[in-house]
Amino acid sequence: MFKHILVPTDGSELSKAAVGRAVTFAKESGARITAFFAKPEYPIAYFGEGALIDPTTPEKFAEMANQQASEYLSAIKTLCAENGVECDIVAATSDVPYEAIIEAANQSGCDLIFMASHGRRGISGFLLGSETNKVLTHSKVPVLVYR
Repeated sequence: MFKHILVPTDGSELSKAAVGRAVTFAKESGARITAFFAKPEYPIAYFGEGALIDPTTPEKFAEMANQQASEYLSAIKTLCAENGVECDIVAATSDVPYEAIIEAANQSGCDLIFMASHGRRGISGFLLGSETNKVLTHSKVPVLVYR
């Protein structure tokens, strides 16, 4: 049925649970996984007429984002290896995660996106909207949502 599954993560507990279930699903169906993480862009904050000064340089910010991506994605790769599931890892820099997820699925040739029902919690999740809902709304690749 499904042979190549994109599994995006944001590092949240629900996302980690979805990853575990995705690996089991891939193993049972004989599919391979591409694990994906959307790294944030360097934030440039403006206040009034001038930019606020951030003590973190763009290079340092990129280094921290790469480290975070490596941590999340290597954990998925390890879990896949332990379960005999083939796994590739992909990270992209984007402040629009749902678009990056869809693009990664298309570029990797995935036939399913397997993701958690939501990442952020509380009022920020409500105000920002669910990335999962945006993927569901815009993706032409089927989406399996784990709750």
